[in-house]
Amino acid sequence: MKSLTRLLLLLLVIAPLIAQAALEIRITQGVEGAMPVAIVPFDWDGEASEAPEDIAGIIAANLNRTGRFSPADPDDMPQRPHGADEVSYATWRDQGSEYLVVGRLQQTGRDRYSVRFQLLDVASERQLTGYSIPVERDNLRRAAHMVSDIIYERLTGDRGAFDTQVAYVSLTRRDGDLRFALQVADADGHNPKTVFSSSQPIMSPAWSPDGRRLAYVSFENRRSEIYIQDLDGGNRTRVASHEGINSAPAWSPDGRRLALTLSRGGQPDIYVLDLSDQSLNRVTQHRAIDTEPAWMPDGRSIVFTSDRAGQPQLYEVPARGGQAQRLTFEGRYNGGVTISPDGRRLAMVHGSGGRFRIGLLDRDSRLFRTLTDSGMDESPSFAPNGSMIIYATSEGGRGVLAAVSEDGRVHQRLVLEDGEVREPAWSPFLD
Repeated sequence: MKSLTRLLLLLLVIAPLIAQAALEIRITQGVEGAMPVAIVPFDWDGEASEAPEDIAGIIAANLNRTGRFSPADPDDMPQRPHGADEVSYATWRDQGSEYLVVGRLQQTGRDRYSVRFQLLDVASERQLTGYSIPVERDNLRRAAHMVSDIIYERLTGDRGAFDTQVAYVSLTRRDGDLRFALQVADADGHNPKTVFSSSQPIMSPAWSPDGRRLAYVSFENRRSEIYIQDLDGGNRTRVASHEGINSAPAWSPDGRRLALTLSRGGQPDIYVLDLSDQSLNRVTQHRAIDTEPAWMPDGRSIVFTSDRAGQPQLYEVPARGGQAQRLTFEGRYNGGVTISPDGRRLAMVHGSGGRFRIGLLDRDSRLFRTLTDSGMDESPSFAPNGSMIIYATSEGGRGVLAAVSEDGRVHQRLVLEDGEVREPAWSPFLD
């Protein structure tokens, strides 16, 4: 919920946070009968006594996190091959693995390496895929994510999303002072980096389609304003600072426009800002509160939250403006929509019976179902491959992030060792 009520509630957050700690991912529910796969520890060929990264361990953790794979424990592996020619397939069939990943990390120069791997089908005793990836030391974890993506796609038919990032907002309390931080981390919670920090609230991070910029709301000047941050060069531009509310930025699929909520006409309405010339087009004009816009993937229409029927529900309107069509009818509250990359599913905050959970609407069948069972879930965001939805929730009285598969069968928690995180946004593919 990024509505006006949540804008006020965020001002009251007082729990301590650790801004730079990595997010720990815990799988709380997986898929029964997950695919058995063995990721054999990679051979290390380099100057140091130990490899700088555990490539096999990162790959295994990635696949395990999806809930669709059951990686073998290294201690239970019957052999430790590093190439297909070393594999005893009968031994692995007896062990129960359907697929086998073997590989080698080789140092090729100062801080330069080669990650080589093969994905093998144990039943047919053949190689399904294999690559050699040159990489510098600082990008070894990313290389492991790339390998994970290749394996995931080869075994499921769907593109992997391990080599992506997540933006989120955290808050620290030091010496009695609050500090908000907009952070970006790898999809597995590692390598967190602070993009911007302030003593005033930060909200609603939104990724540009190319993954190079973040739009967000900042209260650093004691009022809501929308900024765009360049993640490569660090440039920062204020793009909306109108009288009243400036909130909920959402990038158009072509990256040239922002949909946002402004109250410059009195009531909050949806506007579209052209970033090339700063021109504004008013998309909705209603006495109700219209907020939380999200673009359909074709860029032709915008889905938003409105209480024009008396309670917050989702509506769709042409991007140039026009008649809005109501989309949701289940429950007393539906808002904060995120749209799947194919445009077929809408995930949202669904309020019913005093609880707020993540709901999913199939646009074709009109089938609606809830995916989570908490009491205060919010800020859903689809993974770029549509397989998972990250969202904010609470655990033990503090804010954490969580993720659920689009079928509701896999659940995860992304928790800081000590503190809170909110407002997650999953990046697009980064290639």
